[in-house]
Amino acid sequence: MVGAAGRAKKLGTLFSGLLECGAFCGIIFGWASLVYVLKDLGYFEQWCESLDNLNPNRTLYDCSRQDEQFSLVFTIGSFMNNFMTLPMGYVFDRFGTAVARLIAISLYTGGTLLVAFSTPDLAVLLFPAMSMLSVGGILLILTNMQVGNLFGKYRSIIITLYNGAFDSSSAIFLIIKVLHERGLSLQAMFFFMAACSAWHLLRTIFLMPRMHIPYPLPPAYNYGLPCPGRSQSYRTYEEKRPPEDDGPEEVPLEPSAPKGHAAVEPFWPCVLSWLFVWHVVWLSVMQLRHYLFIGTLNPLLDHLAFGSEHLVSIYTNAFAFTQLCGVLCAPWNGLILDRHKRSKAHRAEGAQGALADLRASVPSLVLTVTLCVLFSICAAVPMLPVQFATFVLQVISRSFLYGGNAAFLAIAFPPQHFGKLYGLVMALSGLVVLLQYPCIALVRGALEGDPFYMNVGLIAVVLLAYVSPVVVVRECRRRAKKLEAATSPLEASTSAETPAQTAH
Repeated sequence: MVGAAGRAKKLGTLFSGLLECGAFCGIIFGWASLVYVLKDLGYFEQWCESLDNLNPNRTLYDCSRQDEQFSLVFTIGSFMNNFMTLPMGYVFDRFGTAVARLIAISLYTGGTLLVAFSTPDLAVLLFPAMSMLSVGGILLILTNMQVGNLFGKYRSIIITLYNGAFDSSSAIFLIIKVLHERGLSLQAMFFFMAACSAWHLLRTIFLMPRMHIPYPLPPAYNYGLPCPGRSQSYRTYEEKRPPEDDGPEEVPLEPSAPKGHAAVEPFWPCVLSWLFVWHVVWLSVMQLRHYLFIGTLNPLLDHLAFGSEHLVSIYTNAFAFTQLCGVLCAPWNGLILDRHKRSKAHRAEGAQGALADLRASVPSLVLTVTLCVLFSICAAVPMLPVQFATFVLQVISRSFLYGGNAAFLAIAFPPQHFGKLYGLVMALSGLVVLLQYPCIALVRGALEGDPFYMNVGLIAVVLLAYVSPVVVVRECRRRAKKLEAATSPLEASTSAETPAQTAH
């Protein structure tokens, strides 16, 4: 794929993927805005208990059990968002982009239709609906992250940019909240979202590969349904290609090794390495902190605002608005990861280049943990105005977290296993996410609705994530020594064989 047409197609793929991730993939994380709408419509209202005996002159309700139901919907949805990434990652690696996206589109369409057909009496439909939206969304972004392979040295920037757009998509529920307040029905809005699946399908056909986008990109690589007006240079390439060649979409995700050498590193040694184990810990503890904050934001704001519905609405809108900035924050992490590639002195390739990429990931890992610690400290302060700072730090931290997670897996492990490793790390961290429900029950019960002590404890838990960059530094040193040991004997044997060859 060459020339202006090729560049236009690549840019079309990039920006349409950015729109897809930013408008559809991570909408469940705007849950606090949707909860506001659902409460207004009376979903799970039967769980509220009358407190007439406390104040005979005014009807009061205890809706903590209603909040628990909403928290349970989010807990299950966010768990499925993580856990189902493992089988979905396998589907993506094994069957390719087209199959994975068709599954994602089916799930997404089904989820939006379930919400559209739900009513306060059928509020139970929210459980499968949010799960389907979560799994469909994570599978869509999984297929989109390979778009970074089209742009070489900007690969990590684009991966993190897409993950930032994924974070920003949570603002879609803010738009739904605002439109609901203007009189538009929830059913109409979700029917419209279901109709958008036609756009996903068209993008799958024309702007995505059938299998995978390889890295590095081979010459004259093309993807998607060929357009009638494609360039003459690409037709020439197609005509000259040997008949036995399966085409560019069958090219492996990394360059083929010479014959007689293993081209793919085994999967399980990657999984059992300390590098992977501590990366799972790194993601799990910070993700738990973020999910707990999102899942309990509505009751937290209600607690800090002393039940003022007006204040809760203002702060809910402020939180959702800050989520839009995720797409602006995430590329900064990509700039950190790719900074060495823009240096004129950077000429390393192969194993040396992979080692340089891994070293460049250390500052990103450390900064991500630091941002999450600062966010956790602000979240623990029981003052409503401080939550504005919490919202800002939360969106920056979260955009660094998910973009850094995907980019690190692409850097540290063989690309053939990216889908499976990404799915596995999300599934394992998803099991940790299930702890949010007992944490919520603890706050509702023993802590009597005050989350202060739980928030302080979570700060200590997040500090565990600092171990991961230490493990990466040690792995860099080990790989550097291995490269030195492999290079030295080769140089010695070359110098020793040269005189003998000259004598003959």
